[in-house]
Amino acid sequence: MTEIIHRLIEHYGLIAVFLGCVAEGESAAILGGFFAHQNVFALWHVFLAAFAGAFAGDTMFFILGRSFADHPYVVRFRRRPGFRRAYRLLRTHPNIFVLSNRYIYGLRLVGGVAAGLSNIAAPRFVILNAISSAVWAILFATLGYVFGLGAEHIVGQTLARHERLLMALAIGVAVIVVAVLVSRRGAKKERAREN
Repeated sequence: MTEIIHRLIEHYGLIAVFLGCVAEGESAAILGGFFAHQNVFALWHVFLAAFAGAFAGDTMFFILGRSFADHPYVVRFRRRPGFRRAYRLLRTHPNIFVLSNRYIYGLRLVGGVAAGLSNIAAPRFVILNAISSAVWAILFATLGYVFGLGAEHIVGQTLARHERLLMALAIGVAVIVVAVLVSRRGAKKERAREN
């Protein structure tokens, strides 16, 4: 069974990293880096997939805000906790906001829509988004790679392939659980601040 899962990861893992990085994709980039350490992927392939997913995701949300401001989907985004704060930050410091938006968990999706609704020029957004996406992809994929080094050092270099796979899945689940808890806590604080 683990052999089948391992082959699926080898064949479709980079696609999963790309798709995971389209939205709040820290866990996908970290897992990609971990698998690069396990020699499932080349690390530069993970960088490229994470960059492409992050860039495509933010650009897509920017286009949603810019071209479909009255669409019900965009209107729902505008009601989400944190949107007003994102829009306010974007108006006062547009360059800093676009460069740092993806690092503020829970604000990335609404931040892309807010950028699209703002008066920031599209070419400027694309350049800043590309810079931010590249730094973000390298940072989180490297974090996963380094975590793989640490895990291998702690557990030992005699890990079998299925043990590495199970460890990576456990890391992924742990990262997702922490991300959900942080997101809920942040949304709760934002709702309390808005009321």
